[in-house]
Amino acid sequence: MEPTLRQKFLGCIAGSWIGSAMGAVVEGWPREKVAATFGRVEGLHPYAHYIEFTDWRRPPGTTEDGIERQKLISTAIIEKQSRINLQDLADIWRRDLDPAKVRFKQEPFDRSLIEMLLAGTPALELGRMFPFVNVISVARVSQPLGLINAGDPATAADDSFEIGKLYMKESDFGLRWAALYNAGIAAACLPDATVDSVIATILEFAEYRAEKGRLYKGEPEGQKFAYDQVRPQLERAFEIGRTSKTLDEVQTRFDAIYHGGFYQTYGLATAHEIVGKGLALFAFFKGDPRQAVVAGCNFGRDTDCLAAITGGLSGALNGPSGFPHEWIDQVDAATKADPYTNNRRTIGETADGLYGAFLAKQRRLTAYLETMSTSPTQSFP
Repeated sequence: MEPTLRQKFLGCIAGSWIGSAMGAVVEGWPREKVAATFGRVEGLHPYAHYIEFTDWRRPPGTTEDGIERQKLISTAIIEKQSRINLQDLADIWRRDLDPAKVRFKQEPFDRSLIEMLLAGTPALELGRMFPFVNVISVARVSQPLGLINAGDPATAADDSFEIGKLYMKESDFGLRWAALYNAGIAAACLPDATVDSVIATILEFAEYRAEKGRLYKGEPEGQKFAYDQVRPQLERAFEIGRTSKTLDEVQTRFDAIYHGGFYQTYGLATAHEIVGKGLALFAFFKGDPRQAVVAGCNFGRDTDCLAAITGGLSGALNGPSGFPHEWIDQVDAATKADPYTNNRRTIGETADGLYGAFLAKQRRLTAYLETMSTSPTQSFP
């Protein structure tokens, strides 16, 4: 049975949260170590995330830094009851983030950004100060931008560029991958969406805003060469996902492409690697949320981001039915007990809040169209 739009919202949030909580346990590990330690990760486990905070043993189901950022985006959307801009999100940062707590759940750069914002740095300047390039930061946290623009891939992509400027430079390659990913989530929310229709939309947005004449003002034309590489990488990822006979084949083919990077900050977390792998798993498992999330957690390298990416998209297409109720319940329980999170809404409460915001936005649009359709026409010379 086709999932309802509300179920698609729930599946997207559940997939990204469960993927984050399950994948964080083995984040940064080679897949050989994952197999040697767990055999196969297929459940929620306790873990310690940051070396300096190993005395805080996170209960099973505890999410990590990516979902902390996603929660802030969700909060801004839910409170505004509409799409958000850069300043809307910055206002939520100022209100809801405590630098003393941020260090327990988020990356060091998150703490630096909020401290600079509180000190008066303009929101737009924060992303320009981010010292890393082409990381997965925006794509893996911004699923709510696809949801609030359900059925409207172009606006989901536009909002990804807008909100992403809080985290990275306007010209950063990683924003391209966030835009096409969220366009895919918006497309997955369409009635009668299929794996193939979602893939077609994502490919359509491979060079969005990269073509001549639509570059950001001031962005060097030479950047177009880099953007032209997006579609070939997408096509390669989908080809791996569609033609591989086994999951081991999928992993082996990607291992030949992405290896090393363990000694470089965020060397395992580049946007093209993680989104590409996530989309391949989406294609391989035909949008099955549970199988995609579990595979992402056992893939090695940046497992939590990968599982969140593929889980969010798969859940947006097929809803949450593939996830055991106990997984959702455990993540919700860990969220309620989390002393450091910026928000304790459950998976269901978050999804319902975003769905309510979407409906409010649609009601305003309907009212506007009705008002304008009854206005007298006016001719102009």
